[in-house]
Amino acid sequence: MKRNTLVLTAVLFILAVFAWAGWANWEYRKQAAERLQASVAQGELVANPAGGAPQYLSPLKGKLAPDFALEDLSGRKVSLASYKGKAVLINFWATWCAPCRIETPWLVELRNQYAAQGFEILGVSTDDIDRDDKQKLSDEKKEIARSVEQMHIPYPVLIDGDTLSKPYGGLDEMPTSFFVDRKGTVVAAQLGLTSKDDIEANIHKALGN
Repeated sequence: MKRNTLVLTAVLFILAVFAWAGWANWEYRKQAAERLQASVAQGELVANPAGGAPQYLSPLKGKLAPDFALEDLSGRKVSLASYKGKAVLINFWATWCAPCRIETPWLVELRNQYAAQGFEILGVSTDDIDRDDKQKLSDEKKEIARSVEQMHIPYPVLIDGDTLSKPYGGLDEMPTSFFVDRKGTVVAAQLGLTSKDDIEANIHKALGN
């Protein structure tokens, strides 16, 4: 009887240790995730001094745009650094984003209008992609390509934009745009659907007009 009690006590002790270890591991991962979230430089909406909709204040404004290299729909790597010397609009969008479908025709018009002045747009898709499944990845890329074709997008479209969420401040709303001048500095940012006039004004800032 005494031996059975000792065995039972040992088993309960081992189970308690495993339970504590599992809790400690979960707590550690939770705290790590919270620290990671806290390290992300988040933008904020501030009152517009001219009235109207609030303005998006990005922590990247006045700083060099974080560099990146993402694949386009053909699998070719495209880097932001390769556009040095040009004014660039980095436009984060998604196929499921209704406001993006309103905004995109404006972007196409403005890109064609200002391309001769050294202006380009990089459309960065934030649609989920599955790199572990070749068939799913192919289907997902075809869906993005279908949207690009439907909207007659002439500028480069890159995939896997969610990987830029941290350096670009969260990307909590689509579309989100960053306007980068010829030196690579972010001169303006827009969160959500604004207006064609606002986009054009920020293009002028990026071009230095």
